[in-house]
Amino acid sequence: MDATTAGRTSRALELIHSMTYFLPETQEALVAAGLPPRACYFAGRAAPLGRVGAGVVTATFYNFNRELVEPLIPAAWDIASPDEIMAVRYATLDVAFARLLGTEVLTSADMAEAADLASIAARGIPGDDGRPLYAAYAELDWPTAPHLVLWHALTLIREYRGDGHIAALQTAGLNGLEALITHTATGYGFEKEFARKRRGWSTEQWDGAVASLADRELLTSDGSLTQDGEDLRTLVEDITNDLAVVPWAALGEDGAARLVSLATPWRESIVGQGVIPAGVFGPAITKK
Repeated sequence: MDATTAGRTSRALELIHSMTYFLPETQEALVAAGLPPRACYFAGRAAPLGRVGAGVVTATFYNFNRELVEPLIPAAWDIASPDEIMAVRYATLDVAFARLLGTEVLTSADMAEAADLASIAARGIPGDDGRPLYAAYAELDWPTAPHLVLWHALTLIREYRGDGHIAALQTAGLNGLEALITHTATGYGFEKEFARKRRGWSTEQWDGAVASLADRELLTSDGSLTQDGEDLRTLVEDITNDLAVVPWAALGEDGAARLVSLATPWRESIVGQGVIPAGVFGPAITKK
């Protein structure tokens, strides 16, 4: 399988992984456990890393302002342990999948097949060198229910790709805020104001980074990508795809196409039920 096809496959399936950050079941359960609402994302995603501090979370997540993370991590671990948080995530995912797709889908032969295909891809990852977030998730026990196997496998693939994406951004000379701004400018990322607020950046910090990128001739004065900016973002995606091809190569083109075919109706159902808040992603996010 070529890297571009692998990249399209990852993007087609990624929302099935990322829905966990928007599920009311997960948010409500973690808040009920005592976590501040804003801490749920950081503690939930970082839990496999263990009792790490704000610096590790900021480094591995890459485009958040450390000033946003520091009041929340590591304080979250004194409220709920990483193991407790992961147990909540999988339990609430189970409930949410049933609500969103129905038990007939979850117990279907199609779901079992999709879980098998995704697990072949995820288990095809040969190692964790330079992939800290992937490595943390890879040390978790695999679930047994097919829909949770599917989610776990897609999460392993997502974090493997994400770790490689950070390497690509470093290669391109884009820090976390610059990466966020230029990705938003492509139309595939978050909407600008959602991205700025959700990632904890002030208007002054955002505008200062835009000015710096404009000085580097990567952005125009109104925040659009220049041709050099577009070329740099294309380079980042090409490197990311190259670094993330292994699991999909292990599955093969036919297997990957079959997995996308099986999962696309579920993805569309999840999106159609408003799990992902309107206005979060730019208009190009639905392109494959």
